[in-house]
Amino acid sequence: METVKRQYWKILSIILLIYTVYAGFNGQVPRQPILNETIRNLYFHVTMWFTMIFLLGTSVYHSIQYLRKSDLKSDLISSAYVEVGMVFAILGLITGSVWAKFTWGDWWTNDPKLNSVAIGLLIYLAYSLVRSSMPDEMQKARISSVYNIFAFVIFMVLIWILPRMTDSLHPGNGGNPAFSKMDLDNRMRMVFYPAIIGWTLLGFWIAQLRIRIKNIEQQNEL
Repeated sequence: METVKRQYWKILSIILLIYTVYAGFNGQVPRQPILNETIRNLYFHVTMWFTMIFLLGTSVYHSIQYLRKSDLKSDLISSAYVEVGMVFAILGLITGSVWAKFTWGDWWTNDPKLNSVAIGLLIYLAYSLVRSSMPDEMQKARISSVYNIFAFVIFMVLIWILPRMTDSLHPGNGGNPAFSKMDLDNRMRMVFYPAIIGWTLLGFWIAQLRIRIKNIEQQNEL
């Protein structure tokens, strides 16, 4: 039954992503100054961040579960979700950099949100270093679980709260207006929302594969 459910979600994610890619490149979009055709990146760049947040939030849930039950399986699952979440974070950074080049004129601008994301990635890089530096499994699980919870909170502050408190080029931040009905019209919403679901399902599917690989590696070590 569980295998059937996984296959169902996998097929659904593939269908949604095929639709996203096709409609994303061929569908009608509003013609706005500066943005022009680059607004299509909304289906890819922004959805990567949504997927990353869902994955990292799930990892925090499993970190809390480990601290409650001291079950190493929860720690294994949590670390897998962090790893996949960081992949989507990097993809979000790359797609954002491409977007910045064509709208702001540079691959990397001195924007608080961009700088905050870079800091957040370094925080999670330190998470990986913490895990790899501890041979004792219980100690590694306990310390990295606590670290993961605080890292997620700090990361959310960096990318959601701080950019809204200062000047930012990003829509909806620092007094800059968010995407409105003139930019994100109903035609785009018909692609944007399925894109969020499709990329998120893909992220969770990859995380499940990563968990299975980690389980096999753990069994081989034993």
